[in-house]
Amino acid sequence: MSETNIRLHAIVHGRVQGVNFRANTQREAAHRRLTGWVRNRWDGTVETVAEGPQATLEAFEQYLHQGPSAAQVERVEVSYSAATGEFSSFNIRY
Repeated sequence: MSETNIRLHAIVHGRVQGVNFRANTQREAAHRRLTGWVRNRWDGTVETVAEGPQATLEAFEQYLHQGPSAAQVERVEVSYSAATGEFSSFNIRY
């Protein structure tokens, strides 16, 4: 029996650009076998979309609240929805 995949969409606020947040997020997602993407936004936040099992996404969300050691996460806006299955891997978007 396989667990149904869902989608997490998150915007991470704080000191999250220039601190390897995207690279570390990609590594965390790949380690958890999630699919999706992460990117820097023009307003200084980091945005990510990830798909996978709910429990795995919840653990990934906890990572987003922490980030790499140089990051200072102030808050994370998170929403969950149905997965689309459109991704085959987890990438950094530029």
